[in-house]
Amino acid sequence: MSTAQRAIVADTEIRDLVARARAAQAVFEQMSQEEVDAIVKGIAKYVFDNAAPLARMAVDESGIGLYEDKILKNKGKSRTIWNNLKDKKSRGVIGEDPDSNLVLVAKPMGVVGAVTPVTNPIVTPMCNGMFALKAGNAVIFAPHPKAQQCCELLTDEFMKVVRANGGPEDLVQVVRNGSIEKTKELMQAVDVVVATGGPAMVKSAYSSGKPSYGVGAGNVPVIIDRGVDAKAAVDKIVTGASFDNGIICSHEQFVFAPEEEYAQTLRLFDETGKVWITEDEAQIDALRELVFPDGQLNKDVVGRSPHEIGAMVGIDVPESARLILLPAKGAGTDDVLAKEKLCPVIAILPYRTFDEAVAKARANLLVEGAGHSAALHSENDDNIRAAGVHLPVSRLVVNQPSSLTAGGSLTNGFAPTTTLGCGSWGGNSISENLDYKHLMNVSRIGKPIADKPVPTDEEIFA
Repeated sequence: MSTAQRAIVADTEIRDLVARARAAQAVFEQMSQEEVDAIVKGIAKYVFDNAAPLARMAVDESGIGLYEDKILKNKGKSRTIWNNLKDKKSRGVIGEDPDSNLVLVAKPMGVVGAVTPVTNPIVTPMCNGMFALKAGNAVIFAPHPKAQQCCELLTDEFMKVVRANGGPEDLVQVVRNGSIEKTKELMQAVDVVVATGGPAMVKSAYSSGKPSYGVGAGNVPVIIDRGVDAKAAVDKIVTGASFDNGIICSHEQFVFAPEEEYAQTLRLFDETGKVWITEDEAQIDALRELVFPDGQLNKDVVGRSPHEIGAMVGIDVPESARLILLPAKGAGTDDVLAKEKLCPVIAILPYRTFDEAVAKARANLLVEGAGHSAALHSENDDNIRAAGVHLPVSRLVVNQPSSLTAGGSLTNGFAPTTTLGCGSWGGNSISENLDYKHLMNVSRIGKPIADKPVPTDEEIFA
C-alpha cells in the first residue's frame, strides 16, 4: 500500500472513531457527577485489582521494565490518582468566588486524543482516560506500536466499566493497527491532545492545530546537601533511580555529593547491595559509549537491567544489581553522562559549595531536561529555596525518591499524574503536573460586586 493509500485509510478510520466519540460524549455530558465518578473510580479499581497480570502483559509486550515494579506502579498510580479525583467537582457549578462575585461552571472539551508511550503502557492510558472522563469528555487512545495490545485490552475493560455504570458506547476507544499516519490524523481531528511520548510526537501534537499538552525530556539531577542523613538519602536515590529499570522520566540520573563526603557516599551506595560501582576508566568509557553512541541515547539500553547492560559490553554486572553508578568527568557539556538516561545507569560527581552543586545541576538541565524535575536531599530551608529559585524546573522533589513522587503521591502536594509538564523550558504549555482540570473548560458567570469602591485616577496611579 502506498503512502497516499495509507493516508486515505487512516483518515477514514479516524474520522469514524471521532464521529462515534462525539456521539458518545454528547450523551455522557448529560450524566451526573455521581455517575461520572462511578466510571472513573471503576477504571482505577480495575487497574488496581489487576495490577499483576497487567504488569506481566506490559513487560511481555514492550520488552522493557521490571515486572515487580510495574505491579507497584499500577497499584500506586491507580490509588493516588483516584484518591485525588474522588472529591473534586467537575460537572456543572464547581465553585463560587464571593469576593469576585463569580460562579464557575465546568464544561467538557469534547474528544480527547491521548497518545500513550511504550514506557508506561498501563498507567498512562489509565491516568489520561480518568482525567478525560472526569471532565466529561470522550477519549481515544493512540498507543505506541509496542503497547498496542495493552491499550486495546484496557480500552475493552474500561468500556465494560462504562457500560456497567450506564455510560454510552464508544466513550473510550483505541486506534487499532496504529501508525504514525493514524496518530497524526487523530491529533488533527480531536478537540484536545495529550501527548505523552518522545520529542517528535510531542512536537507533532503541538503542530496539530489543536490545544495540546505534551511532556519534555527528563534528566533529574539530585543534590545531597551537607548535614543530612546520607544513608537515608542514598537509599531513596537508589529506590527512585532503579525503579522499573530507570524508564520513568523523573528518575534520579546524576548525583552531586559534598567532596569531603564523596568516598563515604560511594561506600553507602555500595553497601545497599543493589548498586554496581566501577572506577575503572576503561569500563566507564565502554558503558558511556554503549549508552550514548555518537552522543545519542541508545534505544537498546532503555529499560534494560544492569546485568543486561553490562553484558552488552562484556562486563559482568551481577544479576542482583539494580543500578550502575559511574563517576563522571564533569557536569553539563563536560560529560555525555550528564544527559537523560532512560535506564538504570546514573552518574556521580563531587562538589565544593552548595552554590556550585546548583550551578552544575543547572548545567545538566540546560544540556537536556530543562523544565522537568530536580531532586534535593536537605534539611536547610535556605538551600532548598535557593535550589527552587535557581534551577529551571517545574518541580523540585525534596527528601523523596523522585521517580516515585514527582508525579504525585499520598504524602506530597504534586497532583498525581503520569504526564509531567515542563513549561516553556521543555516546549510545553504547562509547568505543572497534568490533571483533570486541564481537560475541561470553565465558564465564569460574573455579576457586579456590590458596594465595591471605585478608586479615582489619582489613587490608581499614586
